[in-house]
Amino acid sequence: MIEPFGNQYIVARPVYSTNAFEEEHKKRDRHHKTFLDHLKVCCSCSSQKAKRIVLSLFPIASWLPAYRFKEWLLSDIVSGISTGMVSVLQGLAFALLVTVPPGYGLYAAFFPAIIYLFFGTSKHISVGPFPILSVMVGVAVTRMVPDTGITTPESSNNSSELSDSILNDRKVVVAATVSLFAGIIQLALGILRIGFVVIYLSESLISGFTTAAAVHVLVSQLKFILQLQVPSHTDPFSIFKVLESVFTQIEKTNIADLVTALIILLIVFIVKEINQHFKDKLPVPIPIEFIMTVIATGVSYGFDFQTRFNVSVVGNMEAGFMPPVTPDVGIIQDTIGDCFGIAIVAFAVSFSVASVYSLKHDYPLDGNQELIALGLGNIVSGAFRGFAGSTALSRSAVQESTGGKTQIAGLISAIIVLIVIVAIGFLLEPLQKSVLAALALGNLKGMLMQFAEIGRLWRKDKYDCVIWIMTFIFTIVLGLGLGLAASVAFQLLTIVFRTQFPKCSTLANIGRSNIYKNKKDYLDMYEPEGVKIFRCPSPIYFANIRFFRQKLIDAVGFNPLRILRKRNKALRKIRKLQKQGLLQVTPKGFICTVYAIKDSDEELDNNQIEVLDQPINTTDLPFQIDWNDLPLNIEVPKISLHSLILDFSAVSFLDVSSMRGLKSILKEFIRIKVDVYIVGTDDDFIEKLTRCEFFDDEVKNSIFFLTIHDAVLHILMKKDYSTSKFNSSQEKDGKMDFTINTNGGLRNREYQVPVETRF
Repeated sequence: MIEPFGNQYIVARPVYSTNAFEEEHKKRDRHHKTFLDHLKVCCSCSSQKAKRIVLSLFPIASWLPAYRFKEWLLSDIVSGISTGMVSVLQGLAFALLVTVPPGYGLYAAFFPAIIYLFFGTSKHISVGPFPILSVMVGVAVTRMVPDTGITTPESSNNSSELSDSILNDRKVVVAATVSLFAGIIQLALGILRIGFVVIYLSESLISGFTTAAAVHVLVSQLKFILQLQVPSHTDPFSIFKVLESVFTQIEKTNIADLVTALIILLIVFIVKEINQHFKDKLPVPIPIEFIMTVIATGVSYGFDFQTRFNVSVVGNMEAGFMPPVTPDVGIIQDTIGDCFGIAIVAFAVSFSVASVYSLKHDYPLDGNQELIALGLGNIVSGAFRGFAGSTALSRSAVQESTGGKTQIAGLISAIIVLIVIVAIGFLLEPLQKSVLAALALGNLKGMLMQFAEIGRLWRKDKYDCVIWIMTFIFTIVLGLGLGLAASVAFQLLTIVFRTQFPKCSTLANIGRSNIYKNKKDYLDMYEPEGVKIFRCPSPIYFANIRFFRQKLIDAVGFNPLRILRKRNKALRKIRKLQKQGLLQVTPKGFICTVYAIKDSDEELDNNQIEVLDQPINTTDLPFQIDWNDLPLNIEVPKISLHSLILDFSAVSFLDVSSMRGLKSILKEFIRIKVDVYIVGTDDDFIEKLTRCEFFDDEVKNSIFFLTIHDAVLHILMKKDYSTSKFNSSQEKDGKMDFTINTNGGLRNREYQVPVETRF
């Protein structure tokens, strides 16, 4: 019972071991579900379950009937038009990152948006091309279809034009095949309900990866801004090779393209800052990308930049859709790693952005259904010559900030893209590629600003900061695919490192209460004499069991195995002296009539080490041995420890390898008469030990206690019981109830007899 007393509480209850608590409170035997039980539930069928499945697979069926046309339709139309204009421009710009003709970027902006309308669960993200994914697809395309540089449309050689056409067609096939198979991977992950795979990409890793990818995007666009013929590279250190190629031919820069790109970049950055600064006052963000595209296209067409300044333009934009492409299975075999990386990164980025808006607007989000929606979108996009997409942060921000309520806004944006594809795409033919490159770079500001994360993470968590830095370095040096794999491996390695070398500590009582803290942290600490409390704050498994053992030995101040061997050697000597009559026992101690004892070779032989590790057996001796009071010529290290408490409240699991090691450690202490108690474990932990036959005649299941304080009080009662002044009738009563006085005293509640051992 808990008795309130001011701002304190007083608890009166017995001292509980785990066994005593289970017996008194009648623990139930629970049936834990097996794989077969889960399979039966999964395979069962009912009308309600079928309805839930249909609604989960087609989320549009749940929100469309409840659509508020009068309240939401106008907002969705305005948002869709704004988002659609951005989607058109980003589709064209990001196609350059894939190294395919710009027109194919419109397919990547159209099909995923339509598919997501029916299968997606987020109401606010805009699905389509994303610069990081475009670069990842472009890496695979460049590796499969090497290109020596940029071919300008003014080329007069017919064979060269034919070669360029074949090369572009091959690039489109590779990009479509990679995107389609990445979509299949996403769809499979969603159907198998393993969307949790994204948890292996932490925020620090994603931030470092996207920042490095933004640098890759920046470097890849230099050849379009400067209009240089830069060979593509996909191997490690490729970014440095591209930079070397750019700087070695910098004198060949097309000044018209460079000036145009710089002007576009400057204006876009300024207006984006205005949009950000006055976002609460502006009804909609200023569509600066669209405005600059219209102006740049008009200027380029009016002054005939292509002929006068030899600039590179978008070129022919065929109206309508191209026929579906047949995937090349041979490509999949060589790009399987790229496909997995694209699938995971696309989902991680999309789900993280969708999570922000779902929390802001308070609606549920299904990660597995998001995988299905993205997978189907990429499959259809790849089949129709598009490339893989996710969601661009800037595009989603436009859709949400302009008042988008549902994915009807996504449908309107897809219609805008459709109009450009089938009707007015030819108007963009005079647009300079350097303008598209500048618009692509204009969307990188948020990702490049993530360098500020380094200082913030260093102050908060050194491990996360190291993960960010190493992810950035791996991605810059090794490329996007290998860099992501290396970053995930390094992140998992940091988790292993944290658990392999946990910060173990020795606890002591503070405030004369039931609170135990690291004794290095506070001044007024009390550690019961002969009792050591050791805490391990991590799982114990095969990789850290040796570290755990060493830390425990350091905490207690001696090696129990060494003490055990010393005592067994001493016991041999005592038996030999007693048999030869050279050792006598008196009430005051031992009397030995020999002053020097030479160990025989057999006693010192290391081949007998297994015998020395066995439990100490003194039943054949006519006297009891006090190991701290031996004959002067027999030396054994003295220890004052009689009880060891292991705080396992933070130990979440124990594997089989560490279980054997832990049992060996416990036996070593028990064999030198040090009582060991384990506290803070849950019932599943003990049940697992029972299943694995952890307990035997030496290590018993009675060593478990509910809390540290229960174990400490049990030890104090055990030591005080032999010296207490209870009468014989009281001694027969096995159930004693002790509590703590507010002044720190230990007393028996039933008999009210003070106990001499006090806190």
